[in-house]
Amino acid sequence: MTGSVEDAHPTAGRLAPLLIDASAEAISAAGGHAGGVYLRSRTPGLLRLAVLAGLPGPLFRPWWRLHADRPFPVADAYRLGVQVVLPNATETMRRYPQFAAGLPFQFGSLYVPVVGGSTTYGVLTVLRPAVTDATDVLSDRDRVMRLAQELGAALRGLEDEDSDLVAWDGEPMCLRPPTASTSVGRAGRFAWDPETAAVTLDEDLHTLLGVPPTEFSGTVEAFADAVAPSDTHRILATLRDTAAGRPPALPLYLRAEDGDLRLLDLWNAYDPPAAPAVRGVVVAPGPAPTADSAADLLPDGVFCLDRLGLVVYANPRAAQLLGRPRAELVGRDLWEAVPWLGRPDFEDHLRSALLTPDPAHFHLVRPSAQDTGSQSSAQDTGSQPSTPTAEPPPASAQDAGSVPPPYEGDWLALSVYPGPDRLTCTIRPASRVTDSPAGHADAEVTEAGASPLAPLYRPIALAIALTEAVTARQVSAVVMRELLPAFGGRRLAIYLLQDRHLYLEWETGFPKGFLAPFDGVPLDARLPGVETLTSGRPLFFDSMQQLTDAYPGIALDAAEGARTFLPLIASGRPVGSCILGFDRPRSFTTEERTVLTALAGLIAHALEKAQRYESETALARGLQQALLPRRLAAHPQLETTGRYLPGTVGMDVGGDWYDVVESGDGLALVIGDVQGHGVQAAATMGQLRSAVRAFALGDRPPDEVMSSTNHLLIDLDPGLFASCCYIRLDPATGVARAARAGHPPPLLRRPDGRTQVLDLPGGVVLGVDPKARYPVTELQVDPGAILALYTDGLVERPGVDIDEGITAVRVALAKAGAPAARPGGRFLAGVADRLTAIARHAQDRPDDIALLLATRRANP
Repeated sequence: MTGSVEDAHPTAGRLAPLLIDASAEAISAAGGHAGGVYLRSRTPGLLRLAVLAGLPGPLFRPWWRLHADRPFPVADAYRLGVQVVLPNATETMRRYPQFAAGLPFQFGSLYVPVVGGSTTYGVLTVLRPAVTDATDVLSDRDRVMRLAQELGAALRGLEDEDSDLVAWDGEPMCLRPPTASTSVGRAGRFAWDPETAAVTLDEDLHTLLGVPPTEFSGTVEAFADAVAPSDTHRILATLRDTAAGRPPALPLYLRAEDGDLRLLDLWNAYDPPAAPAVRGVVVAPGPAPTADSAADLLPDGVFCLDRLGLVVYANPRAAQLLGRPRAELVGRDLWEAVPWLGRPDFEDHLRSALLTPDPAHFHLVRPSAQDTGSQSSAQDTGSQPSTPTAEPPPASAQDAGSVPPPYEGDWLALSVYPGPDRLTCTIRPASRVTDSPAGHADAEVTEAGASPLAPLYRPIALAIALTEAVTARQVSAVVMRELLPAFGGRRLAIYLLQDRHLYLEWETGFPKGFLAPFDGVPLDARLPGVETLTSGRPLFFDSMQQLTDAYPGIALDAAEGARTFLPLIASGRPVGSCILGFDRPRSFTTEERTVLTALAGLIAHALEKAQRYESETALARGLQQALLPRRLAAHPQLETTGRYLPGTVGMDVGGDWYDVVESGDGLALVIGDVQGHGVQAAATMGQLRSAVRAFALGDRPPDEVMSSTNHLLIDLDPGLFASCCYIRLDPATGVARAARAGHPPPLLRRPDGRTQVLDLPGGVVLGVDPKARYPVTELQVDPGAILALYTDGLVERPGVDIDEGITAVRVALAKAGAPAARPGGRFLAGVADRLTAIARHAQDRPDDIALLLATRRANP
């Protein structure tokens, strides 16, 4: 297990088994090889991976946390409450390019929301072999859906019983999935009661361990010593974790005193209190010794990993080439045993082998013994350096811990062959080839020996994410969300250049007010954020001491960590600078410096595009505002008000408009929506508004106004069509005559609070059919009644039926109250604010909104 379950949830002892069982059953039901559960966290809008079964946790760290508004399948399933079925990589790339860029492998996946009552708790996921068509996954999807429903009901019951929010805020539990094959070796069972510390073994286990019942003391220490004397501490710790509800990574791969492999598996026994709390099984795989002996004689290195990255076998040649004794390989995580393999290119190939059925073949350069620490280890054991052509030493020498040092700077050819339960890897010396991954013998490592960036962030993933950002703040938000987690950063500041001064555009993680003195600094200031831009060179400081040595007297925040200053330069023009902050000192490898510099270029281009787009949008918005009415025609017996809200997605101007025009002795209420967005839509809207005004001022009947406007739009031939609703109202009598051209139906709130949809018969949208007819409907608007006209942006939402949106507006309109509640002619302003409140605060509104309200006064 990767993280602490108690940190994730206070009732983890009951929550963890539910999540683990659901993951295991979903993988089996869908024929998958991996899966897990995402749960909501206590941070609004953030999902966390609670269970990851069948994959190494560190290898998939970038996907441990996901924001619910991300264009990822997990986020869509959670946010929209829909099932997402991705049968293969082609469909994944088509629908979710950001997700596919991070995992560009041929596999399929299922995502089913976990819902209990009206609450969505998370998403149940399964990764499975790719298929040609989604219909091939339907039966699997239905089985996973039933499991998700059962899990949702159980989580709701857990939340109700404990009166505590079911959420996850820790690291994921990384578990092995159900094995695809049965063991043919010997096995025995045992049970342990933590309260009495007594261990009982069945007859088979007594025989397997070679401990007669009369010679077994029954203590947990004696049991651990009998299973694997050299690993008693691991066995005892695993028993305690299991009893406490912290499921460890199981089974444990252990070596008995005679060197034979043994597997230890445990589980909590949820039986009456008198029963033992933990039960388990010890297995001695039958054919393993024979297979090990055969592989030990091979001239190439061979080692095997389980699906969580644990080394379960390594022959002497593999130990020699990896630079570690077999005793330090078997039973350990690969990255712990061979830290220099924690590098991006190797991990990417390993992800491919874990997710697809195809083998992966690649080359790696081995770092020097000085970097890996194996040189000194070999010298301490008295071994002599070997040459690339030397034969491997006898297996006995390898097992004793004496291993020749690796060949410094040599290239290795690796192949990874996937299997249902484990990966088999071969390794041999190789010559450097032209298509080998870039690498250097002096690859830098951290103090712990592992690459500080594992896995390396993919520039293409950031590039795809930046394509969806159209404002400078959206670009900054993407950088914060994508870049900081990839490099382990905690602080971010982005400055933009304007009039030879740098102005703060975005900050996160810095103490409040700390960056205020640096806002608006000129380009001649001696500050790292300025000099990185003027020189065009990135600046890397491993610690605050290095920063103060280079810039004496510079103000520092409380953190003592590293800092990186990146120039944002696009097409040779300075755009600004970016600052990354880290909590602790750290060094930056050559590879990291190269990637960060490249990413700075991507960010700069995105910001330049955003600045240009914002300027163009401001001009277009100005055009649109100029086309909307500055004031509405008034009448003593009629109060009107209008609202216009631009869309927040895409930032293109729309073609929505509203108007109130004098028409004879009455007033014409008009609302319309030109198809599409952009300057052309806004210009067409201006032409239609002018035409409707002209026809209304001539006091033409509503059907003639619609027909004449339709012919005008067809003659203009802008390639666009428009919807419109036109109501000519007599304020004195309340008689209204309405015509509709493909527009959403208006709403009427009667004085007693009842609301209704005015399903007016209408014609097709304007600009399509020159022979279209627009029938006129007469209706009565009583004093105190409210007439509401709106465009579809108010009632449409992705994944929601438009009728539900209209119903929501009707409910809000019914709660508006009586006109007398708001004297002074401002009653409708409050109603309009109520109807647009939710839309006004939405961050992902795809369409513009226009709203026009009118009410008759009882007395002029």
